[in-house]
Amino acid sequence: MGIRDRFSGFLARQVEKRGLIEDSLGGSVRLNGWFANDENILHSSDVYELLQDISNQITLAQVVIEDQETGKDITNHHILKLLRNPNKYLTGTEFMKLMVNTYLVEGEVYPFYTGKEIHIVSNVDSELDSNLEEHFKINGTEIPSTMIRHIKNVGLNHLTGVGLKQLGRDTLEGVMSAEKVLTDKYKKGGILAFLLKLDAHINPKNGAQSILINSILDQLEGIDDSRTIKLIPLGKGYLIDELKSPIDDAKILSYLNVYKKDLGKFLNIDVETYRAMLKTDLEKAMMYLHNKSVKSIMQNFEDHLSLLFFGPNSNLRLKFKINILDFVPYSTKTNIAYNLVRTMVATPDDARDNLLGFDRLFTEESMKLYISKDLIAGEDINKATDDSLKGGDDGGQAKGDSDT
Repeated sequence: MGIRDRFSGFLARQVEKRGLIEDSLGGSVRLNGWFANDENILHSSDVYELLQDISNQITLAQVVIEDQETGKDITNHHILKLLRNPNKYLTGTEFMKLMVNTYLVEGEVYPFYTGKEIHIVSNVDSELDSNLEEHFKINGTEIPSTMIRHIKNVGLNHLTGVGLKQLGRDTLEGVMSAEKVLTDKYKKGGILAFLLKLDAHINPKNGAQSILINSILDQLEGIDDSRTIKLIPLGKGYLIDELKSPIDDAKILSYLNVYKKDLGKFLNIDVETYRAMLKTDLEKAMMYLHNKSVKSIMQNFEDHLSLLFFGPNSNLRLKFKINILDFVPYSTKTNIAYNLVRTMVATPDDARDNLLGFDRLFTEESMKLYISKDLIAGEDINKATDDSLKGGDDGGQAKGDSDT
C-alpha cells in the first residue's frame, strides 16, 4: 500500500470518526464517505477552475462552416443559427459549456440533432453490431445513428471514452474528503464533539440517569453557533470534556498541496506550469492551455458535429476559430496592429476592426495595404521603386548631356 493509499485511508477514518456518536441510549450516527460523482465532482475548486478555463476558451471560439472545395467560410448557414440557439432551454454558450464539461468529466458526450434542435442527452446505451455499426438506445428506444453522435475522449477502448471521473477518481475522492474535513471543522467553529464522563456505569434502566444524559445531549446539540456559550450544571460523578479534534490541519494541507496539483494531469495540464504562466504572461498561459488540451478537443468536436450536421459525403465542415489575441493586453494589440499595417499583412481597417474593436472607416486610405516606415500604398510601390532608380528627371539628364 502506497503513501497516498495510506493517507486516503487515514482521511476516510477521520471523516468517519467525526460523525460517530455512540452511547447505550441513542445508538450511532455515521457520516458516509465522500465519493466523486456528477453531483459533487465540481466541488473541488481546482477541478472547477480548470474545467472553466478549458470550456470558456472553446465557448468563446467563433464557429464557422468551411467549404473544403473552395476553402471559403460560410457565415450565414442555418446550422450556425442553430448553434446560437440550440433549443428552448439552453443558449449557445450554455450548450457549448455543457458539451465540453460533460466530455471532460464523463469522458464522452452525446449531441442529439432532431433536425430543428440539438440537445445533449444522457443515459444512452451504445453497442456495435456484427457489421461494426453503432446503435444507440435511450430508455430502450432506439435512436437513428444519423441523429446522434458519440464523442469520446479515447483511451484504450474504441466504444467508450475516459474522463476525469474515471481517471482521477482516487485523487478526487481524497482531495474532496480532505477539503470537506477542513471546511466542516471550521464551519462549526472548531468544536467537533464533547465527551461525557461518568464515574458509574451507564444503566439504560436507570430513569434518572437517562433523563440527565438526554438533557445534557439536548443542551450540546443546541449549540449551532460557535459564539454560543452553554452552562450545564452537573452532579457528582459527571464530567464533560471537550473532545479534541483528530484532524491535523498541517498534514491535510500538505496533502492538498500535492494532490490538488495532481488533478491537472488528467486534463493534460501541468498545474504549476500553467499557474506560473498566468501570473507573468496571460497570452503564454492561454496558448499553453490551447496547445495542450483545447486544440485536440475542438478537432474532435469538429469531426463529430460535421458528420452529425452534414453527413459523411459533404464538403462542408464545422470549424472552431479561436482568436488568441483576445488574451493579450490592449497595448500589445495596438503594437501588433501597427506592425501588421506597416508590413502589408492587414489594412488599417482590418487592424481597427479585428484587433482594436473600432469601426471600419471605409475610406480609400483605410482600405489600402501599406509597406515600410514611410507608409507607401501598395499600389504605388512600383512607382516609388522606379523613381528611386532614376539619376534625375529627363530635363536634367538632357541638360547634363548637352553640357558635356
